[in-house]
Amino acid sequence: MMPTTPDTPGDPSARTRTAGRSAVRTLLRLWPYVRPVRARLFTAAFVAVVASCTGLVIPLVLKWMVDGPVAGRDPAGVWLGALYLLLLGVAEAVLFGLRRWLVARPLSHVEAEMRAGLYRHLQRLPVAFHDRWASGQLLSRGTTDLMLLRQFLAFPLTFLLVNGVTILVGVGVMLLQDWTLGLVILGPAVPVVVMCALFEKRYASVARLAQDQVGDLTTVVEESVLGIRIIKGFGRHRSQARAFHGLSHTLRGTELRKARLLASIWAVIMTLPEMAIGAALVVGAVQVADGSLSAGTLVAFLSTALALRWPVESIGFLLAMSQEAATATERYFEVMDEQPEQPGPALAAPAGSAKGGARRVGSGAGGDGGLRFENVSFRYPDAPPDSPPLLDRVDLHIRPGESLALVGATGSGKTTLTSLVPRLHEVTSGRITLDGADITALSREELRAMVAVAFEEPTLFSASVGDNVLMGAGDDAGQDELERALSVAQAGFAHALPQGTATQVGEQGLSLSGGQRQRLALARAVVGRPRFLVLDDPLSALDVHTEAAVEAALRQVLARTTALIVAHRPSTVLLADRVALLSDGRITAVGTHHELLRGNAEYAHLMAGAPAREEEDDDR
Repeated sequence: MMPTTPDTPGDPSARTRTAGRSAVRTLLRLWPYVRPVRARLFTAAFVAVVASCTGLVIPLVLKWMVDGPVAGRDPAGVWLGALYLLLLGVAEAVLFGLRRWLVARPLSHVEAEMRAGLYRHLQRLPVAFHDRWASGQLLSRGTTDLMLLRQFLAFPLTFLLVNGVTILVGVGVMLLQDWTLGLVILGPAVPVVVMCALFEKRYASVARLAQDQVGDLTTVVEESVLGIRIIKGFGRHRSQARAFHGLSHTLRGTELRKARLLASIWAVIMTLPEMAIGAALVVGAVQVADGSLSAGTLVAFLSTALALRWPVESIGFLLAMSQEAATATERYFEVMDEQPEQPGPALAAPAGSAKGGARRVGSGAGGDGGLRFENVSFRYPDAPPDSPPLLDRVDLHIRPGESLALVGATGSGKTTLTSLVPRLHEVTSGRITLDGADITALSREELRAMVAVAFEEPTLFSASVGDNVLMGAGDDAGQDELERALSVAQAGFAHALPQGTATQVGEQGLSLSGGQRQRLALARAVVGRPRFLVLDDPLSALDVHTEAAVEAALRQVLARTTALIVAHRPSTVLLADRVALLSDGRITAVGTHHELLRGNAEYAHLMAGAPAREEEDDDR
């Protein structure tokens, strides 16, 4: 099942927001991005208006030709009129081409800036946000939605203005030629306006639904590509295909609803004006027959009416594209409106934490040195208020230079506790200190420069081995630091790759084995010589012999840092000086491995099943 997001199609609040929002007010939020290129966009709109009004001069030339040269049988005048028509047509074409040239470059810039802004913002959003949102929903906002916005700014935005001006000028010209025929043409205006208002409201809801479903479909495709080994390994390609087909069929149904709505408004917009033009033709012909109207005036009137067909008929799909752009804007700003992690110290310390903690991290002398958890409790922000906390009043002190193993049953909160140290999540109450300084009094940049992490599920990026490892070091880190980290993690296999440490590891490092990925993640954690090290079961994917070699090298690193290590096996526990047992969100016992093994039944049960390495340690 895909993660539920705040804006998935099944979320009624998303539909309520769409139904109640103003498309104009929503689209106005694009102004900060459009403002830098407003001069070219306004110029393009002005050029388009001139081009459109140039087209309305053609009926007036026709009137002059019919009532003048044609009626007077003057061939030279007809050829002169034809030249005027040709020049007007060329001018109109050139002006519309100039409009397109004016908007192409600046709108590509707007799209690129919005996409870059979204990417930067996603990097600064807290982990809790990414836990809630499906990746496909975020991808669709950065691709499909921004493409819709660029298309809206390039075409519908301009032509809603251009066509509106053209219709007003055209109607004025027709009324000046013959006001009775003008009233006949204006007859369908009221029902068309009413239908457009109803269409806009209904189409907004369906457009939002379709864009959300595109995000869900993107999520399924992404998961299927990344999980292709699982799908093939378990022969689940048919069930995945059925899931994809179901979502695709649902999206198809929504798109058909959009098509039906668009067809209905087009039917009204095209039928009523055509009937009005037919009625004007009959009335005008009668007036020409009784001599109250010249043939040239009727030709000019009907030519103007026909010139207005495109501006009127385009209203339907321009409104549709505008609604899609409004929903795309809404979806874009749903992400941009999320509060990012504050780069500096927390504005207000969490409940139960000390106020105004010292900014400077001390040397570690005294009882406050090292890593300390003081009465720490944690509950996920979206958890029910009456639910028990995941971590409950945790008190733990890791002395400077000490390594402490954190042991507990699955689901006891070990990984969550380690994620609080680099502030991937914020404590609900209590506080965490590093060498006496409250971590909320440090900027995240300072904090994460001191604390290095290695997670149980190693994540590698589509970059070289060296770039992946050096991500954990400063900008000035070089080959020496890389070699030292690879040596500690027993990741010498990197040199045997086709291009050595310059080899591209591919998406998520899936071209490497699980143990290789885990060793590179460990190398990334130790390459920067961190003062504090947080390791979440970093050796779980290694074989016994490689694990022993890594542990031997890792002991030298742990001797020079303060470390918190999540452990599930005795061999990993033996890396640490002391052990803390986490049970149901609370620290229930702290001591050495042998003390807890002899005196704590729960710990002995957790450690049962792999005594060999323990016995070897006893022998040493």
